Amino acid sequence: MATGTERGTSIATCTPTAPAAAWHPSRSKWLIAFSVMLAALLPLLDSTIVNVSLPYMRRSFGVDLDHISWVLTCYLVSSGIVIPLTGWISARVGRRRYFLSSVIAFLASSALCGAAASLRQMVVFRFLQGAAGAAVVPTSQAILMEVFPPAEHAMAMAVWGMGMMVAPVMGPTIGGWITEYWNWRWNFYINLPVGAMAFLMVYMFIEDPPYLRRGKQPQEGVDYPAIIYLILGLGLFQIVLDRGQRSGWFAAPWVSAFTLGSVLFLTLLVLRETRVTNPVLDLRVFKLRSFRLGVSLLVMTVFVVFGVNLMNPIFLQHLMGYGPAQAGYTVAARGLGVMVSMVLVGQASRMGYRTTPLVGVGFITIAVANWRMSHWLPDTPAHSLIASIFLSGIGAGMVFPNLSALSLSLVRRERMGYATGLFNMMRTMGSAFGISAATNLLMHAKRAHYEALLASASASQAAVADRSAMLFALQNHAELLAFHNVYQALALVPLLLFIPALWINRAMSRDSHEVNAEGDR
Repeated sequence: MATGTERGTSIATCTPTAPAAAWHPSRSKWLIAFSVMLAALLPLLDSTIVNVSLPYMRRSFGVDLDHISWVLTCYLVSSGIVIPLTGWISARVGRRRYFLSSVIAFLASSALCGAAASLRQMVVFRFLQGAAGAAVVPTSQAILMEVFPPAEHAMAMAVWGMGMMVAPVMGPTIGGWITEYWNWRWNFYINLPVGAMAFLMVYMFIEDPPYLRRGKQPQEGVDYPAIIYLILGLGLFQIVLDRGQRSGWFAAPWVSAFTLGSVLFLTLLVLRETRVTNPVLDLRVFKLRSFRLGVSLLVMTVFVVFGVNLMNPIFLQHLMGYGPAQAGYTVAARGLGVMVSMVLVGQASRMGYRTTPLVGVGFITIAVANWRMSHWLPDTPAHSLIASIFLSGIGAGMVFPNLSALSLSLVRRERMGYATGLFNMMRTMGSAFGISAATNLLMHAKRAHYEALLASASASQAAVADRSAMLFALQNHAELLAFHNVYQALALVPLLLFIPALWINRAMSRDSHEVNAEGDR
């Protein structure tokens, strides 16, 4: 593993010269980058901004906690279904046209969410919002990978990664402030002025390359079976991950049925897409070792990061007594760490330094940060909490832009939309796995610790004047120990990821030789 200061071949410089590589946009790459990132920030922000306002929404609609959680579930389900379809839709209707249509639909559905008068309306509008915003994120990534030259791909992914990582982290902070000082409906209305500016900039500065303009792509008949398999397979999968824990997982018959259905439809999808000439999902990109390795590491990384993102505000509010806004301000330190780290990665890449060793360094940094969190106590000072959260952001900022460049730099430009759709589908699945696993582990660990503590207290037969106070104290202590256990588990995973991170340069080198040889033929 090369040292971080070694100059040499970066991830992006291995990129082969594709036939479409001669195209250059007529506008400044930085104007384009700002335009697409402004648009991409909105759906990324909305994936978490309403989390802290769910109790207020529940009171407004007069429903229980289980029903109001569908506001989150439907958004994740619809976005998870549409994300892998973005490359195929863009190729058929034109990427710029699809991008602009998605922004308009996202703004309209945001306004409807803010005006929703019932939970039924809110669930429908949030489903539409997730479907509309899903295309914006992978499309923005594909655009950046095309308009920036190969030598600057790591820097481009650092720019894109700031939005991908910072927006979900900042969501609870912004949402908590808006909910506490304004009204929860403004979490949706705030999208309108920002989105209008994003639409105007995309309209003015974004153009389709020749190989993606309408009519340039194959226009065979629509593969309806593949689309149906995709919708059912991913839709059932997302529902199981998001709501299975509430029903006791496989103790509930519907969880088993949905899981079997998801496996069946996804298997049928893979079998079909590997046999048709114009697939909805271009699974051929998985032939690239760099794509397989990058996506595999990405899934495990977002598994850890989103698991920690879920646990931090819960710990701060349940065990530290923080309010929503204060908890949001504290976890915002992660977003600051991500920004600082990604700026450094981008500058190092622009100056020609090899940035791939930072992936391993980032994994170690995340592990150290999570291990520090496993020692948090209810009286831990705020500066120590912030330091651990900031450190985890530093580590994530080292990992994500390099994994993005690793996964996509050797994909030919005319297939970039398909590759970014698959990339973001896997990212979404990893985050869903992380949130579900962290929740499940936390509840099981809390239950086990509580039973052990209760048995120990009963065995001591100590006279307790107030048994209810004792039980409350035992529950709090059991929850604290459960948090420690899960943080320790989430510290172990990135340590293990350090080993496959050593193979990055080898995978890139072998893929580069094979792709260039194929191009020569």
